Amino acid sequence: MDPFSQLILAISVTSFFTFQWLFHSVSPWVSTRVSAGFLRLNHKQRIEWNSRTVSTFHALVVGLFCLFILLFDDAVNQDPVWGDPTLVKINVGITTGYLISDLLLIFYYWKAIGDKFFVIHHLAALYAYYFVLGEGMLPYFANFRLLAEFSTPCVNQRWFFEVLGYPKSSKPNIANGVMMAAIFFLVRIAVMPVYYSRMYSVYGTEAFYRVSWGGRSAWMFSSFCLDIMNVMWMHKIARGCYRVLRSGRQRKADRQENGKTE
Repeated sequence: MDPFSQLILAISVTSFFTFQWLFHSVSPWVSTRVSAGFLRLNHKQRIEWNSRTVSTFHALVVGLFCLFILLFDDAVNQDPVWGDPTLVKINVGITTGYLISDLLLIFYYWKAIGDKFFVIHHLAALYAYYFVLGEGMLPYFANFRLLAEFSTPCVNQRWFFEVLGYPKSSKPNIANGVMMAAIFFLVRIAVMPVYYSRMYSVYGTEAFYRVSWGGRSAWMFSSFCLDIMNVMWMHKIARGCYRVLRSGRQRKADRQENGKTE
């Protein structure tokens, strides 16, 4: 194993243990000092709280790294199939450690945070990332998928508000819901034409045929699976956002009507 591959393996292993430490030690310690509501949660809710806290931290770290690569890594942007994958491998290595850590927690605490769609999502991502880390192929597309992480903090924040008892019609909840729907749409749905047009642009080229059959199937299969789930999630988020906004408008109209009658 070459020195750089050893470094990536070390990053992934370090990432795994770091996220385990964040889940078991850091999140409970910080949460009890930041939110008094954490102490009122039951055991299952605390498990999910810690899981989502770690998820938010991962999303911010990896998402910002992803954006940096998209903006400044010319080698990857110019050659999306075989460009220098150094930075992408580091980012994917961090995510790989997180995904394995999260899968372990999901299976261990299945009654609290078990979700078959998250298991499918994590396994599909890990299958695709194997070819990035092992063979250095498709760095642009692997990194582009991580852009979706920017929607995670708002999704988690919605759950935090819910478990803390914030009314759905409260201003913080409405603001977060609108932001969540907008960011989710931008980084997971609106970017699909960009992603698949770039995929189409390299299809059939020499660089494309240098990718192994396994790499091509992982690339395309994982992309389709993840985007089908993204569309499903977007549908649920849009419906929820619409219901909250409609409820808020109805309450506002009722207050105005009551004010007039008085």
